[in-house]
Amino acid sequence: MGYSHASHLDALNQNLSDLNGDINVSFEFFPPSTESMEQTLWASVQRLKTLQPKFVSVTYGANSGERDRTHSIVKSIKQETGIEAAPHLTCIDASRDELKTIARDYWESGIRHIVALRGDLPEKSQKPDMYASDLVELLKGEADFDISVAAYPEVHPEAKSAQADLINLKRKVDAGANRAITQFFFDVESYLRFRDRCVAAGIDVEIIPGILPVSNFKQASKFAKMTNVRIPHWMNKQYDGLEDDPVTRQMVGASNAIDMVRVLSREGVKDFHFYTLNRAELTYALCHTLGIRPTL
Repeated sequence: MGYSHASHLDALNQNLSDLNGDINVSFEFFPPSTESMEQTLWASVQRLKTLQPKFVSVTYGANSGERDRTHSIVKSIKQETGIEAAPHLTCIDASRDELKTIARDYWESGIRHIVALRGDLPEKSQKPDMYASDLVELLKGEADFDISVAAYPEVHPEAKSAQADLINLKRKVDAGANRAITQFFFDVESYLRFRDRCVAAGIDVEIIPGILPVSNFKQASKFAKMTNVRIPHWMNKQYDGLEDDPVTRQMVGASNAIDMVRVLSREGVKDFHFYTLNRAELTYALCHTLGIRPTL
């Protein structure tokens, strides 16, 4: 290892040690579909709650069954752990009246934070009646919700251009969104450039990086293809030959994610959103690296 490289690592590690816990983290979970997956989810929630996350979010499916599971899990997390729980809410599969009813039910249940999304369009669907900015406006009209929206450092797959995508994000913020959480990414520079472009466009809310610790590269590659996320060539090489070696895959994933949070923290990022895939191990390790210690 060369002197300059060692000095760079020392500087990054010193930066992390200087944070003194001045970091906010949040975690994303998804509704389990089996009893064993539900046990895994709750084990992860119980372990990660000790890190005092700012909030946890629960994803939302485009059908009534999964939607109901989201409602139930969010309320249970809030009631059983006291953590701020934020349901994802989409607007393409529900009428305005239905959305208002859902919003009022959340508010009456003590849920104050919602992640407002348009949602995935069904195949061969027409232009949607509502977009995420319309949903933000509707929610703000019902109650003073704390609202997070999505942002795309590498551009939403359906956007006509990067500029059009940025204008859409500004529209959501102007409608009342309190923060944006990014799609996961592996190129730190793409996030930093995007953050600069947001500032230049007058988007004045926090742009929280979404971090996906990768232990299953095949699954992550599938997610990336669906969401227009670039996988760097070096990352393909790192996971090559590890298909049947989950322990090494997990070590590689932890190392890569730790490098990301090191660089981002040095660039002034103090809020991180982790896509847990309902598992606590890698996320817990990353939070430990950021100086976050459990409270009993």
